[in-house]
Amino acid sequence: MNTISPDALIIGGGHNGLVCGYYLARAGMKVRILEARNVIGGAAVTEEFHPGFRNSTASYTVSLLQPKIIADMGLAERGYRVIERPKSNFLPLGEGEYLLLGGSLEATQKEVARFSASDAARLPQYYEMLESAAAILRDLALEIPPNVGGGAHAMLAGIKAARRFTRLSLQEQHAIIKLFTLSARELLDQWFESAPIKAAFGFDAIVGNYASPDTPGSAYVLLHHVFGEINGKQGQWGHVIGGMGRITQLMADACQDAGVEISLATPVAKLLVENGIAVGICTVGGEQIHAPKIIANVGPKLFYDRMIDPADLPADFRNMMAGYQCGSGSFRMNLALDGLPDFTDLPGAGDHLKSGIIMAPSLDYMDRAYQDARRYGWSRQPVVEMLIPSLVDDSLAPAGQHVASLFCQQFAPELPVGRNWDDERRAAVDAILDVVEAHAPGFRKLILGQMALSPLDLERKFGLVGGDIFHGRMSLDQLWTARPVIGSANYKGPLKSLYMCGSGTHPGGGVTGAPGYNAAKAILRDRGFLGRWLG
Repeated sequence: MNTISPDALIIGGGHNGLVCGYYLARAGMKVRILEARNVIGGAAVTEEFHPGFRNSTASYTVSLLQPKIIADMGLAERGYRVIERPKSNFLPLGEGEYLLLGGSLEATQKEVARFSASDAARLPQYYEMLESAAAILRDLALEIPPNVGGGAHAMLAGIKAARRFTRLSLQEQHAIIKLFTLSARELLDQWFESAPIKAAFGFDAIVGNYASPDTPGSAYVLLHHVFGEINGKQGQWGHVIGGMGRITQLMADACQDAGVEISLATPVAKLLVENGIAVGICTVGGEQIHAPKIIANVGPKLFYDRMIDPADLPADFRNMMAGYQCGSGSFRMNLALDGLPDFTDLPGAGDHLKSGIIMAPSLDYMDRAYQDARRYGWSRQPVVEMLIPSLVDDSLAPAGQHVASLFCQQFAPELPVGRNWDDERRAAVDAILDVVEAHAPGFRKLILGQMALSPLDLERKFGLVGGDIFHGRMSLDQLWTARPVIGSANYKGPLKSLYMCGSGTHPGGGVTGAPGYNAAKAILRDRGFLGRWLG
């Protein structure tokens, strides 16, 4: 494709950049996406990590991708297919005990009743409470938040959001306030008495969240993980056939059909600024590219701290960004296996192996893992979740063999002074495999190859500062009208003609596409194209 003179440059070819680019191009703008790596997709990619074995190497499971975006980009028609998990989560508990959730409410209640009849009876009410809050998140996901000092648009957005909340009953409002402010333990203690059921629900509160389940506000992260849907079924998670990279490949196809130019292996070094206006970028190779609109699809910390001369940023914005928190405490592994693991608590094959296998039997275990990481830098008994996507997608591994995704929590973004992740990666891997081996003896003998990504590796490979899968902590001070900071919630940067469209903006992390959609909406509204865009 011949290089175009773009109306908009998008820095970063992750899924949100692709979504933003698609909607801008559909409205008639000339768009060019600059991706640093030689593969499109950002952290949503499928790669061969061992000869004959492919996997979603970073982001690894789907639920939050917005149905409107799937429909508008024609992803299903292009080949997007998701297989739902037959069960949601399997928790091996030790001493022959386990908890297996999902399939149906009745099946989950029956399983929970083995530990607490009271908890089983409360499940429907708990799910209703979560769904009431999740419904608000779904409504707000594809809307531009009210921006402090944003004038009439911000006022109308604020009124609209307030009306959604006030339409709820007082009991529902009370529950939602708790979800946004309490720790996961405080919330779950008010609902359940059984340690395993609290662990099953509490796990979502620390996924990508370098925190204890006792940390105030961690209940919101639990909620963030349940507002999605798969194949029209709310709260479900699943595997994309072909891996997460299949999503971004199909998005790239849609973009190119709409006229978007995608430039791979084109890392951006810095933003070009003239008289307080963003006018273009300079690549690492020294090429300068100019455009009327510059859109950052990289994390705020990476963009504002490393790609912009501090002198070009307003002092108040610079001060707020200095306090922007990154680092999700995650360590990611991809394993090539010669067979399936055999769990002592539930031996043999079955739906439990197609679930999210959570190796963290209690909230106390999760808290100890976090406290250990705070003291030492990483937990010697970390929280480990395993998925085996090759059980539903045989394109990922040779016949009879499998790939496993290990998503591990409580690994500090930065180690104590004098230590570094390059030196300690191997020891951290051993600690992770020790946890799996304790539940599935002989697991190590199945490993044919591996890819291990520490927080530092996630930063180097995918640009995730501190290994933060969300582009920034999902805490109350960095959500909605305060994401990434107060005054920039409307997808506009602090410089004229500069916008943001990544997970560091509302509604936050995960493969949602919502930030890209909302950023396009903001840009087109500024250009007076909104009616055309909606058509």
